[in-house]
Amino acid sequence: MANSFDYELSQYLEFRDKEVCQRVRQIKRQDITNTPSDKLKIRVIEHETAFQFSFLMDIVSGIKRALDEGSKQYVLILPAPNPNYAFVAKMINDLNIPCHHVHTFNMDEYANEDGKTAPKNWKGGFQYWMYHDLFDRIRPELRMPDEQIHFPNDKNVNDYSKMLEDKGGADVCYGGIGWCGHIAFFEPHLGREFADDLDGYLEQGSRIVDLSPITVCQNSLYADAGSAGDWSWVPPKAATIGPKDLKNSKLVSFWNGFGAGESVWQRYITRLAAHGPVTPLVPASILQVINSELILSGSVAADCSTETSERRTEMVI
Repeated sequence: MANSFDYELSQYLEFRDKEVCQRVRQIKRQDITNTPSDKLKIRVIEHETAFQFSFLMDIVSGIKRALDEGSKQYVLILPAPNPNYAFVAKMINDLNIPCHHVHTFNMDEYANEDGKTAPKNWKGGFQYWMYHDLFDRIRPELRMPDEQIHFPNDKNVNDYSKMLEDKGGADVCYGGIGWCGHIAFFEPHLGREFADDLDGYLEQGSRIVDLSPITVCQNSLYADAGSAGDWSWVPPKAATIGPKDLKNSKLVSFWNGFGAGESVWQRYITRLAAHGPVTPLVPASILQVINSELILSGSVAADCSTETSERRTEMVI
């Protein structure tokens, strides 16, 4: 065809199966919840505000339910800081919910070129914002003890997965799918040696990793990087959990839909992870083989169309 243009996918991408990419790109909104996996459940919360409120309520209700059931411990893996965590703290305070049974393990933390992780007082770090947005906002008499709040760092990263195992694994591992398909900061390039060994990949735990260029760009868009696209602010490495920590969780609950706007970058990678092949080259595709749920906002679930000419015209008019 005269208007066709053929090309190979960029060498900087780990997953380059063009036929699969084309197939998942064409998955319509009404079909996105029809996952081929019996392990992964997908649902859509159409309204953005309801989506964000539901995420916060899910965290708080889990803490309260474990308390009411008399659980001695409730273990959470928490994703990167988000200003909405402040509402989690407010609900805990307003409802007077003791959190002494709660143990939190953050997914990841930035590190420099030598693998040294960011200190708690660095304002670009996850630890700084988790305390600012969540932990320091919970009333002292309700807050979980400091020794039950965990972050991966250069001193404990080799034992971080073992720390989780010693707790029996997480009751819930919260998170979301990264632009490149990563889980936490476990990037696609880490799956190269396991391309044909999924079982081996699922045994990979916490470590210091090099960040994907796509991840550096993604994280330069967030508030802790000034929301300015300043990729020079994003460190080159990170400490992160691994696929093993998701596999060992009783439930993996991923929420895709924060920061939605004119460009909804999670729309495509969600389809590839949930409807493409299960491969270490798309880390989040392991959601298809572990006990997991994927909750999408309406904007992420919307059709992933590359036919932009009419929409561009409408935007101009």
